[in-house]
Amino acid sequence: MASASLQFFAFILALFGVFGDITATLLPNWKVNADVGSNIITAITQMQGLWMDCTWYSTGMFSCTLKYSVLSLPIYIQAARTTMVLSCILSAFGICITTVGMKCTKLGGDTDSKSHACFAGGVCFVLAGIFGLIPTSWYTREIISNFLDQTIPESSKHEPGGAVYIGFISAGLLLIAGVIFCTSCFKKQQGAWIYPPNEHHFASTEQESNAGYNLKDYV
Repeated sequence: MASASLQFFAFILALFGVFGDITATLLPNWKVNADVGSNIITAITQMQGLWMDCTWYSTGMFSCTLKYSVLSLPIYIQAARTTMVLSCILSAFGICITTVGMKCTKLGGDTDSKSHACFAGGVCFVLAGIFGLIPTSWYTREIISNFLDQTIPESSKHEPGGAVYIGFISAGLLLIAGVIFCTSCFKKQQGAWIYPPNEHHFASTEQESNAGYNLKDYV
């Protein structure tokens, strides 16, 4: 019962991780630059994401431009696109597989099949967390290095946006959920190895009783 509750808790964490992963991938505020200037009424907030660049004016206007050309983008943005999409796909697969493998569901067949499915789903979550952690770390490193570079003007410097923080949190949730799923299945298999079933004991006892019965017949 405790293992089923732990798996359900890990599944909830994975759901939050998947939604956060998809949200961080689509949000345009991976890095933000607020240019107030001399007049706060005409302040401009520039946001750059993986798929589009947006500009928000203090007057209420909001405009976005899609990044159509892939080859013109920096290498870290191209890598972030690829790894975040892979993270979303793997986390979605993990949700489907763990739904079958959890103890609280009636899908997946026998206990061994559900255990293997649960372990496979945990591996998908761990890989999704790693693929989500790589682009957010790399993107943050590029933002910090450009911010500390003295040769870059202040107007071109950015700070990490909300999408980066959401990506970090989602990757952490996916990693925790994957470790819980893999550990619960591993403990179960380890217990089966340490305490093997009593079928051999029953078979040996039955064999001894049969041997005794045969000796009585000869006597």
